[in-house]
Amino acid sequence: MGRAFEFRKERKFKRWAAMAKTFTRIGREIAMSIKSGGSNPESNVRLRIAIQNAKGANMPKINVDNAIKKATEKGNAAYEEITYEGHAAFGVAIIVDCATDNTNRTVANLRTSFNKCGGELGTHNSVKFLFEPKSVFKVKNNNYVLEDLELALIDFGLEELELDINEIILISSFQNYGNMYNALEQLSTEIISSDIQRFATTYKTIKAEQEEQIMKLIERLDEDDDVVNIYHNYKIEH
Repeated sequence: MGRAFEFRKERKFKRWAAMAKTFTRIGREIAMSIKSGGSNPESNVRLRIAIQNAKGANMPKINVDNAIKKATEKGNAAYEEITYEGHAAFGVAIIVDCATDNTNRTVANLRTSFNKCGGELGTHNSVKFLFEPKSVFKVKNNNYVLEDLELALIDFGLEELELDINEIILISSFQNYGNMYNALEQLSTEIISSDIQRFATTYKTIKAEQEEQIMKLIERLDEDDDVVNIYHNYKIEH
């Protein structure tokens, strides 16, 4: 069928693999949400947000229901949230957020990935100070007047507003997550996803040809089912 078919097939498989990984991560978030606050989304805000994120990722309802059912059954593994820190090649800082039911497996896999890609897994707080946590919301762009939306949210802690095709990305401080979430609900916005992300405050400048080696580590880490988020602080020299 030729190279075009092979390319489309490979791209489809990669998309399916990415979707499966997303569903796995959301399933673990649902499990941790239920562990911390119960299985009722009306009283458990974290679970309500996890379900909302599942819908935004087009996760089938049966998958969500199965994740909730599995998390409420006795005898199932409890996931633990752990953040690991280290350096990629060329001194680039890396933070890896994980959700795991086996910390020994997770740290061994991460250390192997760092070592094989010219990096090194670090100690607690070795690079975390180079990043700042912020609240990030994605809402559906229902033909909003962006200036009006910005004015409506600025008193609730909005710091940045970005338009991304059919989505609007809203960024606020970590402390204002609850204020922003409540404001968006009051405005009846269609929230696609919401979470806490880490933003670099200090950057490591690298040459364009050095990026490939760093990306090898990031891609390898991203393939690990225990990994939820990966953050770095590099920028390309101009």
